[in-house]
Amino acid sequence: MSQLPIEDVMPTLLESVRNCDQIILKAAPGAGKSTYFPLKILAERLVSGKILMLEPRRLAAKNIASYLAKQLGERVGESVGYRIRGENKSGKNTQLEIVTEGILTRMIQQDPELVGIDMVIFDEFHERSLHADTALAFCLEIQEALREDLKLVVMSATLDQGALSALMPDADFVESEGRAYPVEHHYCMLKPNDRVLDVMAKQIRKVVSDETGSVLAFLPGVSAIKQLQERLSDLADTFLICPLYGQLSFEQQQRAIEPVPNGKRKIVLATNIAETSLTIEGIRIVIDSGLERVARFDPKSGVTKLEQVRIAQSSAEQRAGRAGRTQSGVCVHLYSESQIKQQPKVPVAEILQSDLSTLAGELSLWGAAEASELKWLDVPPAAALSQAKDLLTQLEIMDSAGQLTSIGRQSYQWGWSQEWALCSFGPSRKKHILILPLPLRL
Repeated sequence: MSQLPIEDVMPTLLESVRNCDQIILKAAPGAGKSTYFPLKILAERLVSGKILMLEPRRLAAKNIASYLAKQLGERVGESVGYRIRGENKSGKNTQLEIVTEGILTRMIQQDPELVGIDMVIFDEFHERSLHADTALAFCLEIQEALREDLKLVVMSATLDQGALSALMPDADFVESEGRAYPVEHHYCMLKPNDRVLDVMAKQIRKVVSDETGSVLAFLPGVSAIKQLQERLSDLADTFLICPLYGQLSFEQQQRAIEPVPNGKRKIVLATNIAETSLTIEGIRIVIDSGLERVARFDPKSGVTKLEQVRIAQSSAEQRAGRAGRTQSGVCVHLYSESQIKQQPKVPVAEILQSDLSTLAGELSLWGAAEASELKWLDVPPAAALSQAKDLLTQLEIMDSAGQLTSIGRQSYQWGWSQEWALCSFGPSRKKHILILPLPLRL
């Protein structure tokens, strides 16, 4: 773990941990922020209690925990562990616990003082999930009202420094350059009648013929991955073709990440799960469709839909960076340079375009009558939050005073995630279709 770029700023960073309770760390991919930094905190014994590190995705949480434990010569669950939905690999001696978003929010709700926890690290915060925004708002209030000694670290490769500094004006800001090898960029804008999968398949066949190394192709969703995998089936004798998305088993995901046996090249077909936190061994060619699927809530219909949209500039930067993680590489963009420059610099935060039923329930459980009582990077839209409260009131999850009912507290125990669950509520045993949003992290 030597010669990582973050080592250049490590003395400054560790000094900030010693003397400041809030830190903003901007570190490019490959700098070592998710690996070297947490281990240095442990080695220097800078905190006496446990460290929680938030990872947006389950795959990243498990892989980072496994990597860190290996660096210490231990098994996962000793000094370093992880906790994700349905799986807990932490023990009584665990000092650093990697957790996913819903888990962190629940831990905070169950123990608002975070007894025994001295630091919370928000990794890859640029993804701006609803859970991450909520957990940070809760932690800022805990720090202000209950735990002045609690240390908060917010870190990412593409942070909105200005907005975060406004939210956390007393925070130390530290920036580290990444270890990036040169990446050669090629832009291949689709013509009006071109289909993404046709062009993607053509580009993959071209690069595996012209270039060395393995390929990582970014596609908008699972259906596109499966269709493209079928189209490339004739290459399976020469290349290992690996899908990579959230619904796969951990073993299937590892197959895409681990080194290819016997020097065989691979073609990884991935969603945006591969944008951050993971180093996929052998990749030096990236083909970026420039598309992703995001969940958007329609206030008029009250339905959340997955929509295919163009990615933000920061996502394009993250994707291209996969090609230069371990050696010089090539990135083929299936769009023009001018097209990506017209996109927002960062993605729209989930809190601004999602169904806020989960948030309304969390705020009620937290005891916040209004969202404005907390500090937010983006304040939840009042109309969307009001609509969410109305829905929960109709479902008898919340009463007219905005408090959770007994049914509401039971729903919390279920994890706010009963999708299309037919339940009997209230003394009248009325039947309701309860549609609460499942976590959409991949």
